[in-house]
Amino acid sequence: MGLVVQKFGGSSVGDIDKIKNVAYRVIEESNQGHQVVVVVSAMGDLTDELIALARQTGPNQSEREMDMLLTTGEQQSAALLAMTLNNMGCAAVSLTGWQGGVATEQVHSKARITDIKPDRIEKELTQNKIVIIAGFQGLSPNGEITTLGRGGSDTTAVALSAVLKADICDIYTDVEGVYTADPRLVPDAKKLEFVSYDEMLELASLGAGVLQPRAVEFAMQHNVRIQVRSSFKMEPGTLVVEGGKMESNRIVTGVAHDLNVAKLALFDVPDQPGIASTIFQALAEASINVDMIVQADMRDGRNDIAFTVCKDDLHLALPVVERVAKDIGASGTSCGQDLAKISIVGAGMTSNPGVAATMFAILADENINIHMISTSEIKVSCVIDAPLINAAINAIHKRFNL
Repeated sequence: MGLVVQKFGGSSVGDIDKIKNVAYRVIEESNQGHQVVVVVSAMGDLTDELIALARQTGPNQSEREMDMLLTTGEQQSAALLAMTLNNMGCAAVSLTGWQGGVATEQVHSKARITDIKPDRIEKELTQNKIVIIAGFQGLSPNGEITTLGRGGSDTTAVALSAVLKADICDIYTDVEGVYTADPRLVPDAKKLEFVSYDEMLELASLGAGVLQPRAVEFAMQHNVRIQVRSSFKMEPGTLVVEGGKMESNRIVTGVAHDLNVAKLALFDVPDQPGIASTIFQALAEASINVDMIVQADMRDGRNDIAFTVCKDDLHLALPVVERVAKDIGASGTSCGQDLAKISIVGAGMTSNPGVAATMFAILADENINIHMISTSEIKVSCVIDAPLINAAINAIHKRFNL
């Protein structure tokens, strides 16, 4: 008998009929002799609906109170699934994140898991119960309810898998696995049988919404086997594994895109030691993640610095950048929002020169201008105008024969 962690996203628990479908999947796993721990997200678009309700209260919502509100979504899903399973004759119990022992740092809206004490979960499992955990949430050292950010239920599931030494962590969603591109934009996109941790981390970080980047990072650190599969079909999904188990002849594994991109720039920044540290330390202290960074050529002892952040963080980043620009003597700032990031990812790029040049040529052939470029050993990313993303992703997918 093994232990399986199953995670079901919002689209999988969107209504009672879908929750009943999830219950059948859970019972099927249990009937195979496995202990089962289930992590659930909020139903459908409930999180967005709760955010909309909060905004109706006025222009300002504290992050603490937002965490109090948003965690109720996952708790609804957990309780409803437990009720459904119990009514089907399968003993189940629902737990909040903190009842399940999930501890986080003292940060609201995007906390990181610092520890899990699974005593309660293990106790319920020994009583032959299905244990259902509300994902996306935990408890800080001073007893405050916190949330893990968008997609945080993935992180909850993988972290629990590591602590409980699960045989596998099945991430159930509305697609059948990880594809070479978003199948909603690219009709010819193919499902991958395997993808490496490194490639999946890049794809997730670059906009492939099928897995949360922090969940992949956690899985890679703790060697958690992940399978991405459909809630609505029985076929096997995509296994996320060590790179050594990957196909060796793939140069580019997939294309990812991200529309949640904003660009900020500071002009005439003094070219002095410590200036860059001042800028990005201020953003870090505001819990704002910076992605691509470009520094222009120096002129008269000054240069321009541009970088990207999530569009969702722009309202937080703008006042920080404007304050820092004034403090360091920059001449001004600017921001742009109608942008997108398109990226190619593949472990085979390391030993195959010319991949970046091919990508740039494809975009040029489509008359698509590149605003920013970022590369690593296994990825190339370009920031382009958002309205051109569909043409770009289809052209790249076709040219690389994915």
